[in-house]
Amino acid sequence: MNDIATPHDDMIRVYWMTGCSSCLRTKEFLTRHGVPFVSRNVLEDDGAYDELAIFGLRQVPIVTRGGRYANGQVLRDVAALAGIHWGDAKILPVKELQTRQDIILSTAERLLSQLPEDALQRHLPNRPRSYADLAFHIFNIPDAFLEHEAGQPLTFDSYMRVPGPDMQSREALLNYGRDVRQRLTEWFAAHGDKRDWSAPADVYYGEQTLHEYLERTTWHSCQHVRQLAWVLSGLGIEPSRPLGREIFDGLPMPDKVWDDENAKV
Repeated sequence: MNDIATPHDDMIRVYWMTGCSSCLRTKEFLTRHGVPFVSRNVLEDDGAYDELAIFGLRQVPIVTRGGRYANGQVLRDVAALAGIHWGDAKILPVKELQTRQDIILSTAERLLSQLPEDALQRHLPNRPRSYADLAFHIFNIPDAFLEHEAGQPLTFDSYMRVPGPDMQSREALLNYGRDVRQRLTEWFAAHGDKRDWSAPADVYYGEQTLHEYLERTTWHSCQHVRQLAWVLSGLGIEPSRPLGREIFDGLPMPDKVWDDENAKV
């Protein structure tokens, strides 16, 4: 949590964007604890980013209160800002996270194989993100983890990448996903048992251990695979073996798939 000398009222404000998994989780967290907040969707309100500029920020989710702010990706910081008792948060063991991540990525490949080629450039509701972008993002999340382990810090822009012109086809996206999944499997085989998972991770959103970063990598990609299944259902296609409750349990995921689950895809 950060402090800045700013003449602001004490109202809690949440800066977010549609389809952002951490944004949805942040709003649900505050709502579940009965904390009222002002909702500031940066995609719909031109002044929202201007308000964040006071804090030197241009990213979401951010929760502010007076001259203080917390990054919504670290719920314990949001809890401290909002006056919510945090307690101890349990994290699944590394090997369990690894197992679930592999299932998540294999499910993403299977669901992407069902997505019609001519639907790839359609956009998600109220979000300038195509279905191709969504598929790419699912695989880019663990790819960013591998980059981190190769010495590249995780930045906000790491998660804002989009597929290039040569990766706009379904097969190209599938090849990318298969490659990421294989490289992740190889990395765990070589380093998983030897890595110090309590070491600090070099991530943009706050103080995190590598174990916490792996957890975020897992639930983040999991949430977007849920969205991919939701997209298929909206297209009238029955998702083939989508992720089930056994994969969600123990992961700090949002309850909902989308901000407005009734939105037409």
